[in-house]
Amino acid sequence: MNRLAEYFATDWEAMTVNDWIGTLLTVVIFLLMILAYFQVFRPKNRESLESRKHIPFEDDPPSGERDGRS
Repeated sequence: MNRLAEYFATDWEAMTVNDWIGTLLTVVIFLLMILAYFQVFRPKNRESLESRKHIPFEDDPPSGERDGRS
């Protein structure tokens, strides 16, 4: 077990600002992904998500109709 602990040992004092930013960004993205998975797979949200599943395949309206101009 000692070899495994040595392999994963981290020198926290030697970490630079970029190391900390990368570590924090990784943790934040991981938490956001968990939140997204819970929201998508929650049965309560099924009807809302099912009604929007074809949005990527719908044709866009012409640019003048999109913002109310002719």
